[in-house]
Amino acid sequence: MSTQHPSLPKPLAGLRVLEFAQIAAGPFTGCLLADLGADVVKVERPDGGDGMRGWPPLHASDEDPADVFSGNFSSLNRNKRSVALDIKDKADLARLYELAEHADIFIENFRPGALARSGLAYEDLKARNPRLVYCSITGYGQTGPYAQKGAFDVTVQAMSGVMSVTGEPDGPPVKCGVPVGDFVTGLYAGYVILAAVMQARATGRGAHVDCSILGSLLGIAALQTSEYFGTGKAPRRLGSAHPRNAPYAGFEASDKPFTIAAGNDKLWRDTCAIVGLPELPDDPRFRTQSLRALNQDALAAILQPVFSTRTAAEWLAEFDAKGVPCAPINDFAEILADPHVRGMGWVQTMTMPNGAEAETVGFPIAMTGYTFEIERRPPELGEHNEEVYREWTQRHFAKAL
Repeated sequence: MSTQHPSLPKPLAGLRVLEFAQIAAGPFTGCLLADLGADVVKVERPDGGDGMRGWPPLHASDEDPADVFSGNFSSLNRNKRSVALDIKDKADLARLYELAEHADIFIENFRPGALARSGLAYEDLKARNPRLVYCSITGYGQTGPYAQKGAFDVTVQAMSGVMSVTGEPDGPPVKCGVPVGDFVTGLYAGYVILAAVMQARATGRGAHVDCSILGSLLGIAALQTSEYFGTGKAPRRLGSAHPRNAPYAGFEASDKPFTIAAGNDKLWRDTCAIVGLPELPDDPRFRTQSLRALNQDALAAILQPVFSTRTAAEWLAEFDAKGVPCAPINDFAEILADPHVRGMGWVQTMTMPNGAEAETVGFPIAMTGYTFEIERRPPELGEHNEEVYREWTQRHFAKAL
């Protein structure tokens, strides 16, 4: 990772963010901003806070096994502060209004219209702070027939078409093993929020960012949607295979599976030499990339018996030596112990409020002049009520919570 000069501020230092969100997409958005130096204040209900606080794994204190703290919550809420406010309480609502007047960004993930009932809609806060960038994260967006429809990652993966292209050709549709809808929405949200902040600085006018999981999933499905628009046919499930490249998939070695991606003619010829089939490039079914993709079932039937004769490590060494992209199919235990991942400094140790320590994957993108650090441990619920209110408003939090 790059080194940071002590006098250089973090890239987003000085940005004030109110994160009025819970579980995954909204907190991930806030985490991205916090990791880059923004002052992210998580606004939570006094009666339990973010529901993810109770999600396992629960790490116990060395002193008191009953004193536990969520690893899931910690992974998305490091580098943040927490205030506990009951928006049904007039005094607490007034404090939230005051904090919003001093904020640059407000992130929320309630159903459309829900915050309007408490006077916390975009127009309400815009009247108090015209330069505020207000980001709403929902399943389907602020308008349209599905705006009020309930949503979780899996249901929007299903709605979006993503599940239709995930899984084996002869098996049922399956969801991605990672909640890709929640997290790609957080990435889109963070990206557009910063664009809106730049606009607000130039014009003095903020914006309402309407970021939906459905729109975000369609956005990253550009290859599949363009295939449909170009052919009129919905893309199908291909397992680990690729619709336009072959061999570009997973195969079984004698001991475990691995993948190769011979994505052009040179890599294809090198692959044929490695597997001892130098005549295969002249087979009329496999002479071009398009033909190999069209006939990839026949190609796999030729290659798979060969791959079964040696271990994955042996094949990977051969492909690496020739520069053919390849990889083992790791589980998370394997990749998190991998020397490359460790060498890049992506895995770091995080201390929780109860003193328990756990490893976590930190901010994985390097930039000169900046080094990721966990400067703030994940917060206890309402831990920073007085501190945030005093710093942001120069006033004291009169009510003890």
